[in-house]
Amino acid sequence: MSRGYAKSAERNQAARDALEPLADGERPRAVTIGAFFAGVVALLALGSAIFALISSRKINGQDPTSGQISQLFIVTAVMVTMAVGMWKAKYWAVLGFQMLLALFLVAAVAGLLTASTVLQIVGTAGLIAVLGTLFYAMVKAMARIQMPERRARQ
Repeated sequence: MSRGYAKSAERNQAARDALEPLADGERPRAVTIGAFFAGVVALLALGSAIFALISSRKINGQDPTSGQISQLFIVTAVMVTMAVGMWKAKYWAVLGFQMLLALFLVAAVAGLLTASTVLQIVGTAGLIAVLGTLFYAMVKAMARIQMPERRARQ
């Protein structure tokens, strides 16, 4: 058991040593994609909130409540904060976005289990593939973002 742990610790250390810290102003590609995605979601949420405020459309036969509209503004604020944080390559923003990706992945898997058409299955499987790839790519990006902080503490 301890031999296996030692080998694992050696591989982990080799992976850490192979990482290069980010240059000033550098942002990993996965983080840039995440920032773009968060910005698009923020724009969609803001547009939905504004549309709900100015239109006379009903949701399930009822006017949208102020609580429903305020939820859209909260989503907008959170996603804008994450987009700006990721654009500046902040660790907390990438970690928060990864948490959201994990929730989206769980929801997509649940959707895949209840899919009733081939189109739903293909679309949901594609979504899982894209979100999973982005999640995986952000793990290495987070390690590179955190590197200067780790070295300063050692």
